[in-house]
Amino acid sequence: MSSYRKLAKAGRRYDLRMPNNVVHFNIEAEDLGRARRFYETVFGWRFEAWGPPDFYTIATGDAEHPGIHGSMSRRHGKRADGASDGFECTIAVDDVDAIAKAVVAAGGTIVRPRSVIHTVGEHIQFRDTEGNVVAAMKYFDASNSRAH
Repeated sequence: MSSYRKLAKAGRRYDLRMPNNVVHFNIEAEDLGRARRFYETVFGWRFEAWGPPDFYTIATGDAEHPGIHGSMSRRHGKRADGASDGFECTIAVDDVDAIAKAVVAAGGTIVRPRSVIHTVGEHIQFRDTEGNVVAAMKYFDASNSRAH
């Protein structure tokens, strides 16, 4: 039985506030215009050019229900070259170097070593033991580590 079901059965409320929450996703696309039109049409998401070329922020909600923070960028390589094949989630952490060590110790590999995203934070990307690409970010402003 899941932890949620055990708590619900006992009449206790499940606390969703946990450390290391997923706070961001990125969609990599070969054709940014086509992908943008798809997500605008299907989900009503709003896109705004930001930062480097071929990069957009995505608003997935509104003022009352802001949703999770997202972005879309040009795919870094062909899928056959091992590039990301879907959504990349970013997990807010306190120390990207400690997380990188933990990733390797647990059998993962570092895809992109620690780098700084100007005005945002320190960032790494890693591949988990199943081949999924995940990112970890230590935000410069702790308020950015929550979905908005």
